Amino acid sequence: MIKSSDSLEDLFKKLNTSKAGLSGNEASSRLHTYGYNEVSEKKESSILKFLKKFWTPISWMLELTIIITFILGKYDDSLIILFLLIFNGVISFTQESKADNAVELLKKKLSAQARVLRDGKWNVIETKFLVPGDIVHLRLGDVVPADIKIIDDELEIDQSALTGESLSVTRKKGDTIYSSSVVKRGECNGLVTETGSKTYFGKTTELVEIAKTKSHIEELIMKIIKDLIAIDTILVIALILFSIYRGVDITEVIPFALVILIASIPVALPATFTIAMSLGALHMSKRGEIVTRLSAIEDAASMDTLCMDKTGTITENKLTIKTPKVYTGDELSLIKYASYASQRKSEDPIDDAILDYADLKSVKIDYANRSKFTPFDPSIKRTEAIINEAGKSVKIVKGAPQVISELTGNVPETYENDIKYFSSQGFRIISVAAGTDKLEILGVIPLYDPPRKDSRDLITELKQLSVSPVMITGDNSLIAEEVAGEIGLEKKLCNAENIKGNYAGASDCSVFAEVFPEDKYYIVKALQKSGHIVGMTGDGVNDSPALKQAEFGVAVASATDVAKASASVVLTHSGLTDIVDGIKSGRRIYQRMLTYTLNKIIKVIQIVFFLTLSFFVVGFFVTTAFDVILLIFANDFVTMAIATDNVGYSIKPERWNVNSLISSSVILAAFLVVESFIFLYIGLYAGLRISQIHTFIFDMLVFSGQFTVYMVRERKRFSNSMPSKILLLSSIVDIIIISFISYYGILVTAIPLKFILISIGLTFIWMVFMDTIKNVVFRHYKL
Repeated sequence: MIKSSDSLEDLFKKLNTSKAGLSGNEASSRLHTYGYNEVSEKKESSILKFLKKFWTPISWMLELTIIITFILGKYDDSLIILFLLIFNGVISFTQESKADNAVELLKKKLSAQARVLRDGKWNVIETKFLVPGDIVHLRLGDVVPADIKIIDDELEIDQSALTGESLSVTRKKGDTIYSSSVVKRGECNGLVTETGSKTYFGKTTELVEIAKTKSHIEELIMKIIKDLIAIDTILVIALILFSIYRGVDITEVIPFALVILIASIPVALPATFTIAMSLGALHMSKRGEIVTRLSAIEDAASMDTLCMDKTGTITENKLTIKTPKVYTGDELSLIKYASYASQRKSEDPIDDAILDYADLKSVKIDYANRSKFTPFDPSIKRTEAIINEAGKSVKIVKGAPQVISELTGNVPETYENDIKYFSSQGFRIISVAAGTDKLEILGVIPLYDPPRKDSRDLITELKQLSVSPVMITGDNSLIAEEVAGEIGLEKKLCNAENIKGNYAGASDCSVFAEVFPEDKYYIVKALQKSGHIVGMTGDGVNDSPALKQAEFGVAVASATDVAKASASVVLTHSGLTDIVDGIKSGRRIYQRMLTYTLNKIIKVIQIVFFLTLSFFVVGFFVTTAFDVILLIFANDFVTMAIATDNVGYSIKPERWNVNSLISSSVILAAFLVVESFIFLYIGLYAGLRISQIHTFIFDMLVFSGQFTVYMVRERKRFSNSMPSKILLLSSIVDIIIISFISYYGILVTAIPLKFILISIGLTFIWMVFMDTIKNVVFRHYKL
């Protein structure tokens, strides 16, 4: 077992190797034992994904009905239901997000070249062939190909792709550097200790694979189906028993009973949800937000907690100077000397910060006066420059405070206390000294990663939308509190260790400090287990598991490819306020889906109760099984246009409450059942034949369904807002087509025009009457 605390000597023994490296034969043997230095892929067949669309509770009901209707010789009904089944499957499959490719991107990250010592010679091989025990050579610009223990020398390493932290770190002999880090300065030989999925990078991959977002849409649909089928099953059993008692041919009753069950299943509900979310994704893409998992849009509506990685998300991931402490001269002269000891082409974040600050303060630097410059070297921990000033040669040094103090031999009285204070606040500190004969400390420069300009606005808007913001950082608690204060976030500080085994405690925290990269995933899980719908923003590989686990994972514009592949939403330009737009879009889509769901449940209850009860009352089926299937087309698929409707958004997270949906729908459906019986007695009183009554009732159910949409789409009066043009046009076309086929007897028995007009007029008047009742019901059930 390899441990990070193992010394080099221990590792050479455990791995049975030496500084001379492995032989080619031994490396081949170990490759067989340890496997390739790569992340394994897990891909699912597209065909299998498509077939899974037909392995759901809704699909089972439709498939069973197809078989039974076919056996009973109802071939037309079988074909129509088969069309419904295939239509649903194709819509869901084609509109869903692309398959997750995070693992594939991780694999590509490792597919590079490495210099390895084999058989006493240095060779360049693909990193996939590295094995534990190999000796490799690393130099400036290399991506570290595996977990490696440094054998000699010292490196400066950029670990931002792993930890998300912007500052590079120094690693020396005996230290471990991790796969996917980048060498910024220096070179060394190193011992490969772990490869592939055993590396720190690979373990992150495993978390990405384990992480799985729960589908709240599927849960909702299942709950609705269970409740509706429970109601319908009771009615169907009663219908069959009553038919046997009345001596009705059972071969006529069973198909009708099955069709009633079909009518109770929200066949078009998954497709409507998918279309609504696809349109939402299209809207978001125009604003620079790419949705990779459609269900995340609905989850955005329900999200009540947003976790945000500090570095690169809340902050700029760029060092900035805080007010310097000056001992000699003034601030501008301190920055001028520090600038002479810096240069842009070094691509050193500290040099860039100093030069940016000089530009901000309008400090003019004439590099023609600089005769010598020595870039930063990890071994001496400083940069140096020599300039000509007033005819004298001035030496300038810039670097770590302890190094600069040793060079000067004389430090200001408050120097040590200043260093301790800035360090306790989480700042990185650079000291600057200059002199002709003897160096004198001019001052110290504190640097930090400042919040983005839009971070405070984001926090404010999230609170206005009743979403609790949570900041997660690996920094110490002091710098975490400093940043939290700057962005207007409550300083309820927690440590990740505090929530392990105490998930409820996670809800009380607004800042998590001193967090290890893998803890982010567990923080998200802890919040989810506490009952929260969680969002997560991030940019690094270390954020990927948490981004995938969260219901609403957002990769910011600067994120790594792996983070983007793990997220459900990717921002394509800088700025965080688009996250708020995503939440608003999700809540609008929720309102549209709520309208469709309410309408569907109301109509299901109306249809199954009315058709069953009317059979008990008049002794015959008041419409045909074919008419009911045709009704599904006329109502369910036309009302998909609800996905385009004009709606507002709530200022609170939206949560599906199936009990409220069913209860309110039952009340409203009861009034529609009364309406249906009024139509039935109008038809009987007018002397219509049974086949004409079938058409008259069919028209009523279609028109009533259309007007019910306009009643439930508004939580206030139905006339409070204008529906979308597509929804309005769909209803008009639907009413015209149904009127046309009813008058000319296409697919149904023809009826006189006056009965079609009565059906349209009376259903509209009844909707206006019910609109007042609806307001009372919606207020009571908080819809």
